[in-house]
Amino acid sequence: MNGRFSYPKLLRLRRPAEFKAIFDAAQFKIGQPQFLMLASPNGLQHPRLGLVIAKKKVRLAVQRNRIKRITRDSFRRQQHELPAVDLLLIARQDLGALDNESLHQALLDAWKRLQRKARQAPQKPDSKGADTGKPVA
Repeated sequence: MNGRFSYPKLLRLRRPAEFKAIFDAAQFKIGQPQFLMLASPNGLQHPRLGLVIAKKKVRLAVQRNRIKRITRDSFRRQQHELPAVDLLLIARQDLGALDNESLHQALLDAWKRLQRKARQAPQKPDSKGADTGKPVA
C-alpha cells in the first residue's frame, strides 16, 4: 500500500470540541439528498474528516459501518486534492439505502463541490497577525 494514501490519526476529527467547532461555524455546506457535509478551514496543511452516522438515520450497524468504510476510503483517495478544512459528513435518512457505487459517486461529487466552493471563497487574512490592517511603521 502506498503511504501517500494512508489514513492516519492526524486526518481524523476525534474530540467532541472539534466536532462542535464545525457545527457552530461551518463555512461551507455541501448538501446531497442522502447526506450533508459541513466544512470549516482548519489552519493545517491537510483536511480532516469526522463522521456523524446516527442510528436513527441508518438503523443497521452493518450499514453504518459500510458507509463509514466507503467514506473513509473515498476521503483517503481524495485527501491530496481537498483544501485544508475540517469536514463533517452527517447522514440523512436515505443514506443506508445507497449501494456502494452510488455512495462512492455521491462522495466524489461532494468532494468536487467542496473544492469549487473553497476556491471561490474569499481568502481571510491570517489570524496570526499577517494582515492586521494597521500601517507598518
